[in-house]
Amino acid sequence: MRLKYIAAAATVSFVAGAVTAPLLPTFAAEKSNAKFSDDTYKYLELFGDVFERVRKDYVEEVTDQQLLENAINGMLTSLDPHSGYMPAKSFQEMQEQTKGEFGGLGIEVTMESGVVKVVSPIDDTPASRAGVQPGDYIIGIDGKPAVGLTLQEAVEKMRGPINTPIVITLRRAETEPFDVKLVRAVVKVQSVKSRVEGDVGYIDINQFNETTQVGLDGAIKSLKTKLGPKLKGYVIDLRNNPGGLLDQAVSVSDTFLDRGEIVSTRTRHSEETQRYNAKPGDATDGKPLVVLINDGSASASEIVAGALQDHGRAILLGTKSFGKGSVQTIIPLARGESAMRLTTARYYTPSGRSIQATGIDPDIEVKPAKIEPIGTPSAGFTRAERDLPGALRNENEKQGEPMAQPPAPAGPQAGTKPNGTKPAADAAKPAAGQQTASAAKPQEPEDYQLQRALDLLQGIALYQRAEAKPAGGTN
Repeated sequence: MRLKYIAAAATVSFVAGAVTAPLLPTFAAEKSNAKFSDDTYKYLELFGDVFERVRKDYVEEVTDQQLLENAINGMLTSLDPHSGYMPAKSFQEMQEQTKGEFGGLGIEVTMESGVVKVVSPIDDTPASRAGVQPGDYIIGIDGKPAVGLTLQEAVEKMRGPINTPIVITLRRAETEPFDVKLVRAVVKVQSVKSRVEGDVGYIDINQFNETTQVGLDGAIKSLKTKLGPKLKGYVIDLRNNPGGLLDQAVSVSDTFLDRGEIVSTRTRHSEETQRYNAKPGDATDGKPLVVLINDGSASASEIVAGALQDHGRAILLGTKSFGKGSVQTIIPLARGESAMRLTTARYYTPSGRSIQATGIDPDIEVKPAKIEPIGTPSAGFTRAERDLPGALRNENEKQGEPMAQPPAPAGPQAGTKPNGTKPAADAAKPAAGQQTASAAKPQEPEDYQLQRALDLLQGIALYQRAEAKPAGGTN
């Protein structure tokens, strides 16, 4: 059996010290019946000549294993960004990582124009805690240039024993390169996290490994228990999800679909086309879904987003996804000690579209943003009818209750020097229950895209409630 997976992001799917790929119990190599041409033998002879010359005359001694493994890797990596050779150590780490636990920094990386690029840091890992961001370029590792390294070589340099330090040099848009000090750790990936947002269930799926479907089932059950009949819908967050196992992407899609095709994979041989269909039953009972995507949503996460979008089961909100529409197969070599990762198929959404290099467009585009108030009462920017001179009083206000006074104009307040500092004798104490600015708890940054998704679900709930009311009002 071959091991098929959807490589993380536009990547070969390495996780800063581990490889993201699926693990299956048995494998079998397949022999090709294709016959070699005369040109094939000519180039094999050429390869032998080059091999002998390098091992004999290269300025430094290199082993036959180094030369042959690099030659194999060069053949595969020249095909596309996702094919490659995995020596025994990498193959073993890949199998361990797909179980949801591995050693490393917690960074999903890819190769772009010969430079290692961060696709996404994994939550609660050394990389995420150090502030590594999607889109960062890793240009140095422990003081040595990373440019020119293969993705495999860069990943292996970032690997190492747990609790050992490492310094990576990052280049970020419009900033000078800077160093980030990290300490390698065991990275335990909780691929699904959930919480209650008002009367909406929020589910964050950060990658697709062997634990994803179990985690999703638990999250849905927990949210149903916490919210009960108040539950209005779900937000499924696939932002910065670089992908993972194909079977988990199919299973997650099936969780929300009652019928129909989820995805199809097509190789160069038409008879090998595979179609994956949903089984009856929707674990969310048909509740409204909003799926968040961005340019870090790739591969397996695009399968889920594409299936839910094509079936009209969810509204996609955010920005265009990454656009990786290919499937890789892990084929063991050399008695199963090493393996090759080969792109063997393209995948297509239920409507038959390939998203390769184009990505998935959201139904509602919402770019990341920061919300700032235009003005505050102290600045005199708010407007209200009751503040106008001679405005009519609301008849429901208590008799004799004073009208609200217009806000004081902005500027230096009484007892305040022009530079904004108060004289010690006139310093005012904060009113009871109030905090000073310095004592106030810092406000958590608002996730603008998530807030828009929650607003959308609230609107859907209001619309459904209005439709459910009998025409003509009530008696």
